[in-house]
Amino acid sequence: MLEIKNLSVNYGAICALHGISLQIQPGAIVTLIGANGAGKTTTLRAISGLLKAREGEVLYDGRPITNLRAHEIVKLGISHVPEGRMVFANLTVQENLMMGAYLQTDRSVVRKELEFVFAMFPRLKEREAQVAGTLSGGEQQMLAIGRALMSKPKFLMMDEPSLGIAPLLVKTIFEKIVEINRTHGITILLVEQNANLALEISSYGYVLETGRIILQDNSGALRQSPQVKSAYLGG
Repeated sequence: MLEIKNLSVNYGAICALHGISLQIQPGAIVTLIGANGAGKTTTLRAISGLLKAREGEVLYDGRPITNLRAHEIVKLGISHVPEGRMVFANLTVQENLMMGAYLQTDRSVVRKELEFVFAMFPRLKEREAQVAGTLSGGEQQMLAIGRALMSKPKFLMMDEPSLGIAPLLVKTIFEKIVEINRTHGITILLVEQNANLALEISSYGYVLETGRIILQDNSGALRQSPQVKSAYLGG
């Protein structure tokens, strides 16, 4: 469904990605793990059109999308839940969700997606009129995921969904990620520092280190890898 070929990305003179390549099959949950500064967020931002590729290409359903504008990539069915949630703090929960549907012109589709989001996250329904900046970290993460779902994506990218969230809500968020994938067939690329959780729910994983993919395998094999255990799984 998504293929990256030899992708390199620079921040000014600094090379953040050094010719990485990866493939994601339709319907899969694939995780990208690595330390801070490894290039995980850069990879997602390059797929989303938020960063320009220096070389290489990104293919979606066999079509080159490298360096398309971000809104054009959303139109194709790719949605991005950014690191740190980035909700619109001064808008209500419902207004935030409607921002996710800004490209959708069919009101019946918007209504259906809103029902889907509220069914997935009942807490958002309870807080529909509440200003997003007053929500807890976990509720804001639910809102960020809900907002991304409002564009009716086929491919969803999530950047550090467990960051800064109470452990009990982390479990809920990860259960919802699996539910979104299994019940709605949405393909997911997950960037997550909690490697144990990420490898538990994904089928395949890539390990990124200083802008290079150093390991890739099915998630079960990566969990047993001595290299991954010592670096990312605490033993």
